[in-house]
Amino acid sequence: MFDFESYHRATGIADATALLAQHPQARLLAGGTDVLIQLHHHNARYRHVVDIHGLAALRGIEMTDAGGLRIGSGTTFTELIESPLVRQHLPALSAAAASIAGPQIRNVATYGGNICNGATSADSATPSLIYDATLEIASASGTRFTSVNGFHTGPGSVALEAGEILVAFHFPPQPTSGAGSAHFKYAMRDAMDIATIGSAARCLIKDGKFDELRLAFGVAAPTPIRCLHAEQAAQGAPLTQQTLAAISEAVLQDVSPRSSWRAAKEFRLHLIQTMTRKVVSEAVENAGEKLQ
Repeated sequence: MFDFESYHRATGIADATALLAQHPQARLLAGGTDVLIQLHHHNARYRHVVDIHGLAALRGIEMTDAGGLRIGSGTTFTELIESPLVRQHLPALSAAAASIAGPQIRNVATYGGNICNGATSADSATPSLIYDATLEIASASGTRFTSVNGFHTGPGSVALEAGEILVAFHFPPQPTSGAGSAHFKYAMRDAMDIATIGSAARCLIKDGKFDELRLAFGVAAPTPIRCLHAEQAAQGAPLTQQTLAAISEAVLQDVSPRSSWRAAKEFRLHLIQTMTRKVVSEAVENAGEKLQ
């Protein structure tokens, strides 16, 4: 039995935002994989709950008129893995979803919950960054849109104001030629473990050169980050091992990992450079090219 002080089940998005306005101390319950743990440990900050689990308005994956994708925040990771649209247009997101925990967790854990939890280890954060997701956020006063870049503001913290709910992720149309992406997660165990380091990359290739590279890391800084120095090192550079070495050296200017009981800072830095070479190489191969 969980020690609720108040529990409110929302019937829709408008009802959920109204309930949050009436109960500003309440926490949202979606998949419950994080909130129920806090309740189990009698965390007093989670004694007031607004339940949005299973709301149809927060579910679903669909093409937009512009050719992008809209993914509801309540969509589960199993649904991301099984979606042909996600596999075709956002393959690194599908791969990241498949790396999360085990099937029981993936069946209930939600994309929006993984992002709004604010953890730098959130597996879905790095593909969200490389695919440049825009977040649709609702409150009692209306709807706003903001980039996922900068949404994480610190450890366990995101740019959601009181009474706001993340409704959906909007992805722009992805290039159909000369583009490749990849995701890679290093964890101490293959199953049911938090990332020691997580990464994702997307590249655009033209005339045998990097026309664009997007590289993102999790657990490499207090928040999930885009690696701008590494990306700049690739700009206009040929598809060679020398370029890859330059990218993996430049990434050190972007990251600031810390030591923890999971891994020492020095080991994380080694992982980051090794994973940079791996994830960028795989993105290039998925674009139909090869580093020389």
